Amino acid sequence: MNITVFGAGYVGLVTAACFAEVGNRVMCVDIDADKVKRLKEGHCPIYEPGLEALLQKTITSSHLVFTTDVAEGVAHGTLQFIAVGTPPQEDGSVDRQHVLAVAKTIAQHMEGYKIIVNKSTVPVGTAALVKQTVQTVLGERGVAFDFAVTSNPEFLKEGAALKDFRSPDRIIIGSDNELAAEQMQALYAPFNRSHDRVICMDVRSAELTKYAANALLATKISFMNELSHVAETLGADIEQVRVGIGSDERIGHQFIYPGCGYGGSCFPKDVIGLISTAQQADCASDILTAVDNVNQRQKQVLFSKLSRYFNDQLEGKTIAVWGLAFKPNTDDLREASSRTLIEALWEAGAKVQAYDPIAMDNFQASYGRRADLLLCRTANEALKEADALVIVTEWNEFRSPDFGMIKQSLHSPVIIDGRNLYDPHFLAQQGFFYDSIGRPCIMPQTVKAKQAPATTEVA
Repeated sequence: MNITVFGAGYVGLVTAACFAEVGNRVMCVDIDADKVKRLKEGHCPIYEPGLEALLQKTITSSHLVFTTDVAEGVAHGTLQFIAVGTPPQEDGSVDRQHVLAVAKTIAQHMEGYKIIVNKSTVPVGTAALVKQTVQTVLGERGVAFDFAVTSNPEFLKEGAALKDFRSPDRIIIGSDNELAAEQMQALYAPFNRSHDRVICMDVRSAELTKYAANALLATKISFMNELSHVAETLGADIEQVRVGIGSDERIGHQFIYPGCGYGGSCFPKDVIGLISTAQQADCASDILTAVDNVNQRQKQVLFSKLSRYFNDQLEGKTIAVWGLAFKPNTDDLREASSRTLIEALWEAGAKVQAYDPIAMDNFQASYGRRADLLLCRTANEALKEADALVIVTEWNEFRSPDFGMIKQSLHSPVIIDGRNLYDPHFLAQQGFFYDSIGRPCIMPQTVKAKQAPATTEVA
């Protein structure tokens, strides 16, 4: 098939590359000439495992091309995918101007039948607005062409996007046009071989499905984070609770890991967007509001733990931070908990020495060069002469470190762990003050008194 994808961002690039990989002729359109030039050269503007290699492969095979020429893009594909950004506005509502601008562009240049596919995450009713926009422009041109508008939301996890696209849990097709639905099913046939993953529904239900999925996952995270406060207060261990409830198949083990708050391009924006949609429809959104409130509070936890340890005297301290991206295997800093922590540390007069395997360039671009920020080449380098270590992102390389070296590098053996990577009892035995999420904070001397020989000095 001939496919056009508008938007060379995260969703657009993954969509374009994966459709091209199976033999379709794909043209990806973006108005950023610099980005398009780099993409033509095979350079991916975002970090996603395997994506740059796939882009290079499909460009070399001529199945994927990039252009800034919107007219060329409209002429190329019968299927016109809209995969542009839908950022939140100040009131929390979703900004659909880029989606509607693409719809207008398609209508201005189309000369025949088109299937317009909303891949962007958009509020319920957006497909109707796209249809209205196209009809209005065609009327202004004095022409009449058949077209269909469908909803085909993405369910890609950053860090595993190619796997998610190639082997999806489900393929949602929202359409009120039988022919368009059939063509969409034919398009997705290469990704739907082992068993039928296609779920056809009406357009408005498809639009809501995307928001509902992300909001429910965010709800599980916030629920566990709220429960972590209860566990910590009562002297229980949230990790043991997690295993206990996760063994119930009705609950499962996914998305019930306590931490320092969710971030990224989807969950925060989509929860707020769904709250705004509900409010506009005069519907209550108490649970969704609580989910967001808990998440905002949870992002303050690491700073609160640090501040409490240092008796609110953080001025002049140097804090090592491991992990900047909102999750592993991405360089995405949007709504990352690291930002909340580091900005609070700066406000308190502390200096930050940070390390992340992938996201440091983006962090530097966001904050520039500062006297109170040192971005380090390795995790060990970030520890040197620091007063404490804070773990924000659960990269694999942080899971089994040299604790002796950590203790030797830090001025004080203090670890604040936002991802519960380590065993509190083991670290207490090693002489660390170790505070994590939803677990008792065991002081080093307590464990030493119980387990160490009487002649052993407490570190």
